[in-house]
Amino acid sequence: MISTNFLAAEGTADAAAAGNPILNIIVFVAFIVGTMLIVTRVGKSGNKGASDFYTGGAQFSGTQNGLAIAGDYLSAASFLGIVGAIALTGYDGFLYSIGFFVAWLVALLLVAEPLRNVGKFTMADVLSFRLKQIPVRTAAAISTLAVTLFYLIAQMAGAGSLVAVLLNIHDKTQQSIVVGVVGIIMVAYVLIGGMKGTTYVQMIKAVLLVGAVIIMTLLIFFGVKGNFSQLLQNAMDMHAGSAYMAEKGYQAKDILEPGLKYGGSFTKQLDFVSLGLALVLGVAGLPHVLMRFYTVPTAKEARKSVTWAIILIGGFYLLTLVLGYGAAALVGPDRINAAPGGANAAAPLLAFELGGSIFMAVVSAVAFATVLAVVAGLAITASASVGQDLYQAVIRKGQATEAEQVRVSRITVIVLGVASIILGILAMGQNVAFLVSLAFAVAASANVPTILMSLFWKRFNTAGAVASMYTGVISSLVLIVFSPAVSGSKTSMIPSADFALFPLSSPGIVSIPLAFLAGIIATYIGKPDNFEDLAAEMEVRSLTGVGTEAAVDH
Repeated sequence: MISTNFLAAEGTADAAAAGNPILNIIVFVAFIVGTMLIVTRVGKSGNKGASDFYTGGAQFSGTQNGLAIAGDYLSAASFLGIVGAIALTGYDGFLYSIGFFVAWLVALLLVAEPLRNVGKFTMADVLSFRLKQIPVRTAAAISTLAVTLFYLIAQMAGAGSLVAVLLNIHDKTQQSIVVGVVGIIMVAYVLIGGMKGTTYVQMIKAVLLVGAVIIMTLLIFFGVKGNFSQLLQNAMDMHAGSAYMAEKGYQAKDILEPGLKYGGSFTKQLDFVSLGLALVLGVAGLPHVLMRFYTVPTAKEARKSVTWAIILIGGFYLLTLVLGYGAAALVGPDRINAAPGGANAAAPLLAFELGGSIFMAVVSAVAFATVLAVVAGLAITASASVGQDLYQAVIRKGQATEAEQVRVSRITVIVLGVASIILGILAMGQNVAFLVSLAFAVAASANVPTILMSLFWKRFNTAGAVASMYTGVISSLVLIVFSPAVSGSKTSMIPSADFALFPLSSPGIVSIPLAFLAGIIATYIGKPDNFEDLAAEMEVRSLTGVGTEAAVDH
């Protein structure tokens, strides 16, 4: 039974804090082998054509796709990052949960069904429907790769932190090797299973992850006899005696009040507004989430999948509040910060306190399956964009065979895996929830303005779309490179350097308006496309779902 006044006799993260490394790795490997068997078996059922590889042949039911959407969306950031953020910064950490969930509702109401009705394989199918194919598809592919790479960095960093905690690895070189192994396994998942295999793994891991979170929540409430106020008091007591809070100059009650992370100076408050914009608008521009709606056969099944996804996603984010404060009360900020992976270690360490080594190993294995499934989905999205948008539409002018497209997509997966491994190693010290917020910022800047104007503004033209996407991608990436996230502080990706010219960690408050402005100005300056018939067809299809074939090349 969990003590209600647990005050962490241990001040540092030692081997005991990580449970039994041998037991951990046994459970861990068992999960990997099990999911790989599923991927292999499903992949044999048909994974040679472009439709199979990209969308699983659009054969999944609404319930299956809803589980898969939840599996895609509930990434390492949702579990590892948010629990750690709440454990260390309390109320401000929970803002990530609110932002991620509200963002899903925005994506649902504004773009999900229209995109599904108009597109076939990728986001660019929609953006180029009534615009010129080559420039729009090229820009869309570049933005998709940028968003995907940032999202992959977060997942790789989360996986490295997770395994480092399980095996009690503090050495950076060994942690880097772990990230490399994760990248190799990810590539194998995609190459063997395609979208079918990835979807089944995502369905399974969504059920397991939500189940694990429910069990952990019940154990926490059992420990405090259902008294949530007692849990908050325990968290305050733990923070009161921590070196972490003393170093920051905070009081224990601050973890229950706004401002622990984003309070104080005007710059921090502005940074929070920028983060909020990125979170709320970002999901509507995440290619790997939007692509999920192409895996169901009808708009009715797409709406059904949304219902299931909302139930799972909403319930999950509500429970992260309990897990975060549970980690603050039972593990404490000092042990979390001292553990390999820092804030990302809060969830597995909480599982150890709640159920011992076996429970920790199981929860961590589920979290690792979460990382693999999300990473595989991201890789498929990027590979589809390169194969369908760049190779098929731009390079081969629509003359490539499906086998050629899939081959190019598989090569893309390998290249992307190598790049994400290298960048994931650099980002291992960052909270993965924050890293994902950067991906949201790039997506919100590069894709959302173009998607919204393409769907709802009849005058919008190719010049506007290209200007909006390139402005969003370039401005967000440049601002991130010159932000405190990359250099200038101990927690930066490059802590030894300082070229942080932009004061905010999240670029959304600047890059998102710039992308809208560029699209509007270029639309009025550029020449009309004269595709009025396609514009009318797109409007009808987006609103009604009538018509299933892609538009002709133009």
